[in-house]
Amino acid sequence: MYKRIRDLREDRDLSQAEIAKILRISQSTYSRYESGYLDLPSEILISLSKIYGVTTDYILGLSD
Repeated sequence: MYKRIRDLREDRDLSQAEIAKILRISQSTYSRYESGYLDLPSEILISLSKIYGVTTDYILGLSD
């Protein structure tokens, strides 16, 4: 899951700071989500799926 959110962000040429600003969280918190040090809260998971236009199942690795 964590590699997928990093890949989605990088595919859109966004920095961690940019995506964190969109999500209204700190860059360090977002970095912890990407690295797997923090679990994604459901509201962040849903927001990321809307931002990237993918399903939550895709982000979670349940579908391709």
